[in-house]
Amino acid sequence: MSIDCQKLYEGKAKILYTTEDPEILLTDFKDDATAFNAQKKGTIIDKGRMNCGISSKLFQTLELQGIKTHFIDNPTPNQMRVRAVKILPLEVVVRNIAAGSLCKQTGLELGTVLPQPLVEFYYKNDSLGDPLLTSDRLYLLNLATPEQVDTITHLALQINKLLQEIFRQCDIILVDFKLEFGVDSQQQILLADEISPDTCRLWDASETDPNRRVMDKDRFRKDLGNVEDAYQEVLQRILQTIEQQNQNQANY
Repeated sequence: MSIDCQKLYEGKAKILYTTEDPEILLTDFKDDATAFNAQKKGTIIDKGRMNCGISSKLFQTLELQGIKTHFIDNPTPNQMRVRAVKILPLEVVVRNIAAGSLCKQTGLELGTVLPQPLVEFYYKNDSLGDPLLTSDRLYLLNLATPEQVDTITHLALQINKLLQEIFRQCDIILVDFKLEFGVDSQQQILLADEISPDTCRLWDASETDPNRRVMDKDRFRKDLGNVEDAYQEVLQRILQTIEQQNQNQANY
């Protein structure tokens, strides 16, 4: 790591460093694992490398589909250079199938396919437990402008369609996932943070057993075991699928 890099922020899963360019930051992905708002803590061996690899490939693929992201490149397997953005204090959750808190709060049965994708906004605030927001509360707290919310909602649904297709080709079901967005120096909204088994619910499409099908951090949350194997399987399938797509395009 360059001597010019200074720690800017450390979160539960990543450390953010400055670089010699104020418009570029360095993200270091950690092996630390947390759940239930950091009430449960542990380590997933090599998680940083795997999540960085998964996120990088997905960001690059989304960029090719017209989604602007903060991704630049990977100086090392567990590091990502990114465009500096001011993160909006919102966690944007897109749900395709009922799971997690949606089941607990609504009584919907686990695995219920939703008639259309559900976009939810949560206040990104650990001390408050990242609460679900109504639009009125979101505007009351001045977390984003109505124009930004419209843009983010549109982007989230567009990203959902693209990710569903990518994962479908990997024989993986995209149940739900969390996104974060930031604003760059030109006031553009960019997709930021990461897209990985830490931030997505992913089910193996070829598996019907409710425990064996899990390929995401729920394996850690629920003590299902084989967490590292699941993350590595997601990485391998994504790499193989995208490499095959690139070869097909090159031969076309």
